[in-house]
Amino acid sequence: MVLGDQFGSFLGVNLGFGFGVTMGVHVGGNISGAHMNAALTFTNCALGRMSWKKFPVYVLGQFLGSFLAAATIYCLFYTAIIDYSGGYLTVTGPTATASIFATYLPDHMTLWRGFLDEVLVTGLLQLCLFAITDKGNNPALQGTQAVVIGILVVIIGVSLGMNTGYAINPSRDLPPRFFSFLAGWGTQVFRWHHLLSLHWLHHPTGAPDVGELPGV
Repeated sequence: MVLGDQFGSFLGVNLGFGFGVTMGVHVGGNISGAHMNAALTFTNCALGRMSWKKFPVYVLGQFLGSFLAAATIYCLFYTAIIDYSGGYLTVTGPTATASIFATYLPDHMTLWRGFLDEVLVTGLLQLCLFAITDKGNNPALQGTQAVVIGILVVIIGVSLGMNTGYAINPSRDLPPRFFSFLAGWGTQVFRWHHLLSLHWLHHPTGAPDVGELPGV
């Protein structure tokens, strides 16, 4: 969508994100519980659903996977990125491309509004995930959980994703941000306003994690 208007749309991005999560659940569901989100891992540890000893291992795996995913996308689309940007890798401006890898606040959003937005959206994510898997409630049918979780992500994105890009996951935002810094976008990716809902300074211990607990 960034590199060519005819190749994408806001809905398309959300569908790709949501059903990408669906595939991730299928790949890792029976191995790790499909922990692809450090905020969700934190919440499960905080609620005693998994051992804190697993937390650094899970998060390390998530961060490495996300970093390598960003590197893969960069390699696959390198020529398109250079052609579109004219060889100038920027975070803002008419040919900015950093948003391919991480989420950035639009001009109309303030940092704290972004933070509160992420708290609410991430809390809703966790609340719905618990409902989908709660056998004492009305859970998704056996074998359909992955699809339902993907639909959940799509719903969150299309309805609440405008303000912050709904990172809802430090593991999918922070490592690609590091990668874009190393790949040539520079320190601007860490500028205060660009960290939208405190992704850089608060995400590992802030917005998504705080948001998870109200979602319980």
